[in-house]
Amino acid sequence: MNFNKKVAFYTLGCKVNQYESESLKNQLIKLGYDEENFENKADIYIVNSCTVTSIADKKTRNVLRRAKKLNPDSIVIVTGCYAQTNSKELLEIEEIDFVVGNSNKSELVNFIKDIETKKTKILSEDIFQEKAYEEYEFATLREMSRAYIKIQDGCNNFCSYCKIPFGRGKSRSRSLESICKEIEILTKEEFKEFIIIGINLGAYGEDLEADVDLEKLLETVVKIDGVERVRIGSMYPDKISDGFIEIMKNNSKLMPHLHISLQSCDDTVLKRMRRHYGASLIQERLLKLRDNVENMEYTADVIVGFPGETDEMFENTHNLIKKIGFSDLHVFQYSDREKTLASTFTDKVDGNVKKQRAEKLEALRKEMAEERRKQYIGKELEVLVEEIKEDGCSYGYSENYLRVKTLDAVADVNELVKVEISKLEKELLIANEKGQRD
Repeated sequence: MNFNKKVAFYTLGCKVNQYESESLKNQLIKLGYDEENFENKADIYIVNSCTVTSIADKKTRNVLRRAKKLNPDSIVIVTGCYAQTNSKELLEIEEIDFVVGNSNKSELVNFIKDIETKKTKILSEDIFQEKAYEEYEFATLREMSRAYIKIQDGCNNFCSYCKIPFGRGKSRSRSLESICKEIEILTKEEFKEFIIIGINLGAYGEDLEADVDLEKLLETVVKIDGVERVRIGSMYPDKISDGFIEIMKNNSKLMPHLHISLQSCDDTVLKRMRRHYGASLIQERLLKLRDNVENMEYTADVIVGFPGETDEMFENTHNLIKKIGFSDLHVFQYSDREKTLASTFTDKVDGNVKKQRAEKLEALRKEMAEERRKQYIGKELEVLVEEIKEDGCSYGYSENYLRVKTLDAVADVNELVKVEISKLEKELLIANEKGQRD
């Protein structure tokens, strides 16, 4: 009979959080814990929280309360960004037993080992005292045929709307040696695609003594034996340097897709957001990169209804987004985050106006999604097969991160296959196989 304790995870927010959850989970499994589905009865529930929006905060609180209802005798632990920024507030929720901030997240496994003896309910220190990147045991986040590689944590930008530096601390870079070691281990497990993630990727290397930056890291990673594809997570427009464009242009293993932390395309709003560039830079950088890299596609995050945003300022954002062309958008209505500069601004935008602007951008998103995808009909793309369904069709993503359904699939999961796009169904490209990569 198995008397192992059961642990269940619930992770909110970004891929960095998911990566860290995976590491913690694997360490606990090695100690003899059994992983349980979060909706089932478990001995320990761990909620890895996000605080990027007020909606994320609310969802975290709801999930924590749900955990205790599933097993009133369980231990409920909250960690992550919300735990770092609002530890005392969270501990007032009676369903929560322990709060472990990001500053101490890597110690969570040791904390759990002798949790019965713990007298303190909060394990959290000043995140700004973290000077070096905290290594997590290699337990990489794997998603279908892709593996995520965390290279950096924290952010020094302090954009006026953003609470994340208070949850993650200052920018801290992982050593190039450690990154390469993890990738080499994963290539032996036959992963072909690697996604580079962090809180502010463009800041990689700025805090390291070694002469290394994001460009040098990318040049190094693509040369590792077994690496077929490298994707870059989120980028700020001003970090797309000429050197970065050259590397993207000259390395076919670097996938022609970027997720842009855009937020606005209006000069006044960008300045009040404390972004250190204007709309002309966004246009020039993104169009130059697209001119240099074949089939380059962009997705982006956009905030509508930032304090003081007029109709004209919103139209500036809308029109430039339309001019550049994005394959997808994530649209957020501005919400105040405590401790941020923007929360003190008095010229708030009416909720109905924010909603209307979000709807207008969503309509543009649909229009652009179709427009960007239609241009690939009749063209050849390469897809990494992620799953094959019972109908004999395979699903995966093209180099430029467009989802593709391939009819009468022959290639297996985790194989790279050339396909010809025949049509578009909603936002899904339909294709026929042309054969595996030579």
